[in-house]
Amino acid sequence: MRNLALSLFMLVACPAIGVSEGLTILLEFDSPVAPNALNELKKESETVLKNTGLHLAWSLREDYNPADSASDLVIVKFKGHCAMENYAQLIDERGPLAWTYSTDGEVLPYSEVSCDKVRNSIRRAMHGGDYARGDALLGRAVGRVLAHELVHILANTKQHGKEGVAKTSLSPANLIAERLKLEEADVLRVSKNSR
Repeated sequence: MRNLALSLFMLVACPAIGVSEGLTILLEFDSPVAPNALNELKKESETVLKNTGLHLAWSLREDYNPADSASDLVIVKFKGHCAMENYAQLIDERGPLAWTYSTDGEVLPYSEVSCDKVRNSIRRAMHGGDYARGDALLGRAVGRVLAHELVHILANTKQHGKEGVAKTSLSPANLIAERLKLEEADVLRVSKNSR
């Protein structure tokens, strides 16, 4: 609780992110994450954001030492089960896959991702051999959802893009497609605000 209070104080005291060299993403999971999903999550987020020039550093909440405090820190909480095991499907999947908090018009560097909603969503687009690589596809989907939220944080905007990862909603097929990029206009919004 003390670390959470310190983190929340840091978020409220320094809501705007001005990334010059790198961005540390602190990952907190409700339950164990599948290693394949975690690796793909990181890889996909980096791939989507590579044209912005940002360097992403990753830390799990349990491994993070506040003494090594990064000047540019985003905290992401992953709710539910981030693995494709046979978890019960949600009956009501309406609502966002993720959300980023804001206060007084400033977008805060704190997001939450619903792994359960992402997992249930992509199941509708999976076929045949996709199930054998389910954790990797889940990681890809969650990485894209995270990249979407990072655009909001880094561009300090609630606005969505017209196409690509930053558009208002991503279909199950978008989430697991071989490729989904960040449109040039969104690359510029992030790059301009992150320097």
